[in-house]
Amino acid sequence: MDSSLVLGPMLRYVDETTASVWVETRGTARVRVSASGREWEAGTFSVHGHHYALIEVEGLEPRSSSPYTVVMDGQQVWPEEGSPFPAPTIRTLDPERPFRLAYGSCRTSEANDLAAHKTHGVDSLLAFALNLAARDEAVRPDLIAFLGDQVYADIPSDEMLQLIRDDRGIDTKLDAELRNYEEYTQIYRLAWSGPAIRWLLSTLPSAMIFDDHDIRDDWNSSLLWKRKVATIPWWRDRIVSGLASYWVYQHLGNLSPSERAADEIWQAIKSHQGPGELELSSIVEAVVEEADRNPERYRWSFCRDFGDTRLIVLDSRAARVLQPGQRSMLDRKELQWLDERIQGDRRHLLVATSLPFLLPRGLHHIEDWNAVLVDGRWGERLAAVGEWVRQAIDLEHWAAFPESFRAVATMATEVATGQRGAAPETVTFLSGDVHFSYIEEVDQPMQSRVLQAVCSPIRNPLRPALRWVAALMSTRVAGPLGGVLARFVPQPPFHWSTLKKPWFDNNLASLEVTEEGLKLRWDTGVVSGGNHAAPQLKEVTSITIAPRAAEATNAHSR
Repeated sequence: MDSSLVLGPMLRYVDETTASVWVETRGTARVRVSASGREWEAGTFSVHGHHYALIEVEGLEPRSSSPYTVVMDGQQVWPEEGSPFPAPTIRTLDPERPFRLAYGSCRTSEANDLAAHKTHGVDSLLAFALNLAARDEAVRPDLIAFLGDQVYADIPSDEMLQLIRDDRGIDTKLDAELRNYEEYTQIYRLAWSGPAIRWLLSTLPSAMIFDDHDIRDDWNSSLLWKRKVATIPWWRDRIVSGLASYWVYQHLGNLSPSERAADEIWQAIKSHQGPGELELSSIVEAVVEEADRNPERYRWSFCRDFGDTRLIVLDSRAARVLQPGQRSMLDRKELQWLDERIQGDRRHLLVATSLPFLLPRGLHHIEDWNAVLVDGRWGERLAAVGEWVRQAIDLEHWAAFPESFRAVATMATEVATGQRGAAPETVTFLSGDVHFSYIEEVDQPMQSRVLQAVCSPIRNPLRPALRWVAALMSTRVAGPLGGVLARFVPQPPFHWSTLKKPWFDNNLASLEVTEEGLKLRWDTGVVSGGNHAAPQLKEVTSITIAPRAAEATNAHSR
């Protein structure tokens, strides 16, 4: 049986002594990872006829960098012979090394040619990969975080549409959406199989969280939305396939060894004793279907520590409670989980959530007011109008869940004022989703600087005709209108303002802990000399967030 590599290897969770390597294979196989004269091996498991393995690499040397190979059934399949890219490496964490992170969201997987660049722009992730391949390993990030919309299940690429057309035809707009697990496997393959992207994901550890388009636009925006999509004949297959494939392709690699050991789906894989590989379809689908009905059933969020920096990655989609009067961005167990982890006693606290926590203030007040309207404060008729508006213009960010926003804002304030341990230099929310990038900062004087840094899109720009609408709504219109509407809703626990106004480039952000403070930078891809397959990386903007003490010292010296 042909057991060649279909996708991967992807280097996922890495700490001081362990790493996780994920692969998709053509058939049943034993997969072996070799590094530093040692070998680790795992057999495949299958889901709907597709085969996967996650190899647990253990006992690595701290602060080490080790080239590795992947062998399947006695044949080396990675790195590929004649590859123009550097050897893939597993670089273990060094708690003393300043933390570096790349992040962004919203990436379509169209071709990298002139025609696609005219509509989708240059792929910033491709430009980032090519730039990284040409640089010294010492300056690579410790992690790349993909904050949602890794795939577009409801707006497939041209190539994906052709696959659907060839398989079952397209007669209506709904026919153009993904329906089943098989189609999800194809959209992940299209997203991650380009040579440079594949190399990047094989050598740079990655973490991922979904947003709506991984499943469907406005996923879980309201109970009415959920009831509406439930009437689509194939919706049950869609939500189960979307979450099951998310577990396989994205979530499994997020987990640390101890988290995997406690995961019931992984336990089924590890306990399999029979001949051949485990067919996992019924097990994973039963868990995710129940999790869709009851968000407390399964946790998609996770938390990582990198020396003196903590990264909390929040599920702001599946963990929602949508019942009227109980609407919450996070269910009870999720909120408690966050409360236990959003603590000080570290230099930087990063909270990654696909949806921006801090919108430009005018937009925040509009969404907050809409949530109160839909909740029925001014009657059922206006509530129905409010629900229509909410779905029409996507008013479903943190501001649209006022109680959840205030709860998390209170936690962040307690961290920033030293009530949860020594205050960090920054409490920084990292987000995507909105198809423009910006920075907001809380104005109140606190020991920590509290920020929102958005990077969106990696590759899926707003049409030029919509950019001025977004800019107008986020500043000139939303500001005055939001100010009026703010009189009708409870005030947030703090005030914030814009540090950098919105921009609309395809871009990928990077974050680096430096002696001067937290350095943030956004880069885009540009084409030089007509070579559309090899874009170069160009800086869009950058800023260094100095700690409060340094700010005060600099101001005094001036």
